[in-house]
Amino acid sequence: MNSTDPAPRERAARPLVLASTSRYRRELLERLGLPFAAVAPQADETPLPGEIPAATALRLAEVKARSVAGAWPDALIIGSDQVADAGGSVVGKPGARAAAQRQLALLSGRSIVFHTGLALFDAASGTCQTALIDVRSRFRVLTATEIDAYLEREQPWDCAGSVRSEALGIALFESIESDDPTALIGLPLIRLTTMLRAAGVPVLG
Repeated sequence: MNSTDPAPRERAARPLVLASTSRYRRELLERLGLPFAAVAPQADETPLPGEIPAATALRLAEVKARSVAGAWPDALIIGSDQVADAGGSVVGKPGARAAAQRQLALLSGRSIVFHTGLALFDAASGTCQTALIDVRSRFRVLTATEIDAYLEREQPWDCAGSVRSEALGIALFESIESDDPTALIGLPLIRLTTMLRAAGVPVLG
């Protein structure tokens, strides 16, 4: 956590765990000022046969949360997964520049839905709250020069659809529609705070 961030509030009676190694999700959760541990989940992210993108995101969010419960038997565990959906086809993380160039060229002028699955698993009781938050986005018509400039600055090789929306990636879009703007970055904080309240964690004191 940065030195300028507010100190985490020591009020959660039970451990709070983020089942993710994503720095984007970790930075988002830090906004709530709650103490938490971030641990790597164990999950095969391959979609099941015939599984639609939205169902993949929701299933994997819960799988990730449950996968770390053995080491945290009294914790509230947060799992999240995002799948980019272009007309029913999954758009993954590019991994490298050439793939990112191809992705953005194909997405230029098109609409895409980012499905973000969210799970809050109570390891002590075995109960799990889940939600799916969609972000409907339309890309601007992008020139090759614009794509290259964006990739040079952001290098979004680990971002679904090559979109780093918390930075220059926001300029890729013509419009964005969602009930929760943080869902596009990967952790829907509005829905998460509702889940935490239901689990007895007073986010606002």
